[in-house]
Amino acid sequence: MTTDPSFESTRGSLHAVAELLLAGPQYVAHRRIQLRVADAGFATVLDPEVRIAVDHLVVGDRRSRIHGRTLAELADELGLRPRPLDDVYSDGPSRNLDQRLQVDPDHARRLHAALAAGDAALRSLAPDETPVLWPEHFDVAISVGEVNYGVSPGDRFEPEPYAYVGPWIPPEQDDFWNAPFGAVLRLAPDAGPDEVLAFFDRGRGALV
Repeated sequence: MTTDPSFESTRGSLHAVAELLLAGPQYVAHRRIQLRVADAGFATVLDPEVRIAVDHLVVGDRRSRIHGRTLAELADELGLRPRPLDDVYSDGPSRNLDQRLQVDPDHARRLHAALAAGDAALRSLAPDETPVLWPEHFDVAISVGEVNYGVSPGDRFEPEPYAYVGPWIPPEQDDFWNAPFGAVLRLAPDAGPDEVLAFFDRGRGALV
């Protein structure tokens, strides 16, 4: 499958915003980098309350369209201070405060839909766990019984959105365990929580 370059640009731009303008400022205030999936996007879990709504950055009652802006411009307009997290993790997004961000709203909706499906499936899989959107790899995930379950909107391993089951000690690869870290399921644009949950359940069952 050939990935639309504008999807990758959208994903990369939103990933950079997630780190520098959401998780970074939250880390300064609370020493926590966790984010959460929210309606039509994602958000901080603590103050300052900052969120992405499709292709807009929202702070309180102020909102700015992301496409065509730089991280520096968005931060200045909405009263945020960009904060990289290189001292917290080593494999985050590449970013330049003065580079123009590219966010296509249709691609943003697809990305958000994948994360939302993952969040809902994770809550059904393990109701006592709270899914976290991690700014490092930009995936929503939980860990249960030394197994990571999550959904990624795409990355260097797989450019399209996918669900994964990642045992801390990966099994030998086969028809199901099809990745070096476990199993992945590539998600179609219309994939919903039930499909993702069925994949998680299959992975959990295969480890019993």
